[in-house]
Amino acid sequence: MPYWSLYLEDRGFSYLEIATLMATIQLTKIVAPSVWGWLGDRTGQRVRLVRTGALVGAVCFSGVFLEPAFFGLLLVMLAFTFFWNAVLPLYEVITLQGLGRDRARYGRVRLWGSVGFVGTVAGVGAILEWVPISFLPWIVMPVFAGIAISAFLVPAERGPARSTAGADELWAILRHPAVIAFFLMNFLLQVSHGAYYTFFSIHLEQHGYGKFAIGVLWSLGVIAEIALFIVMHRLFRRFTVRQIAIAALLLTLLRWVLIAEATSLLAVLLFAQLLHAASYGALHALSVQYIHGYFGGGHHGQGQALYSGLTFGAGGAVGAWLSGFLVEGVGTDAAFWGSAVAIALGALVAWRGLKAPPEPSGLSR
Repeated sequence: MPYWSLYLEDRGFSYLEIATLMATIQLTKIVAPSVWGWLGDRTGQRVRLVRTGALVGAVCFSGVFLEPAFFGLLLVMLAFTFFWNAVLPLYEVITLQGLGRDRARYGRVRLWGSVGFVGTVAGVGAILEWVPISFLPWIVMPVFAGIAISAFLVPAERGPARSTAGADELWAILRHPAVIAFFLMNFLLQVSHGAYYTFFSIHLEQHGYGKFAIGVLWSLGVIAEIALFIVMHRLFRRFTVRQIAIAALLLTLLRWVLIAEATSLLAVLLFAQLLHAASYGALHALSVQYIHGYFGGGHHGQGQALYSGLTFGAGGAVGAWLSGFLVEGVGTDAAFWGSAVAIALGALVAWRGLKAPPEPSGLSR
């Protein structure tokens, strides 16, 4: 993600084309996780589905090496992300089921994904100081292969063959005002991240930062996320879901304003990147717990898929496209001001409607 927009820029695509292609990564999250989550709930074979998604996603990604034009690359990205985006939501469910009643320590497991991100981003940034950005697909392909191989190291599940909960119960959960507020808050959160995931690297490059520095700055944000994951279970004991959410959303608002206005000031930019602990770490850990509380009684896979699709998918795609128009018409600074507006609305939604989730036994009241 940190370097793909730079690769697309090097290929000669316009900012709107870059925004559309980057939005594709999020767009398939609207459909793919729901399909795979439903299959996981119905069959109980989530590990097998993860293996399938990882393998076929890697094969589809190889189409990038043909260096297709815009529409060809769009089809390649739609294909590989449909399978790739199936992996993480299913893994979230597998992880929480494995933790059982100790699910508050989810963050300590999830942090290893962040460790992998930090190592890869920093390493790729260093490599790209020596080789052209056009080599990026050759660097990424071994990572996809590694995901596929590691998926076969996870023991197969022995879960139930099908979900025992009905569609009426799922619909009752989705109609709950607190659940509506939760999804709307996260939708706006991901809209605000559209500029970050699509244009942050380009924004930094325009302000004179090199590829290695860009990698370090991305990594710094995730290092802060790791630190938060380690202590997140303590925050859950001291503060309510609503308090954590509102505080994290306001810190995210501050982050986007600082990036929009003070990117040239390294100390300020470093502080803004540390706030990734709030804008992603705290809110994602909180959201996984929220999904487990409301959807854990038989609709866990579908709940996780809806979270991924309606927020990361729809929100991320809308945010990427809107930021593309702002960058094309005004500049990258304006895109981050747009992010600030979106997150301010998200904070308002959380303040008005977010409530603590119940214990994960389904929502029957």
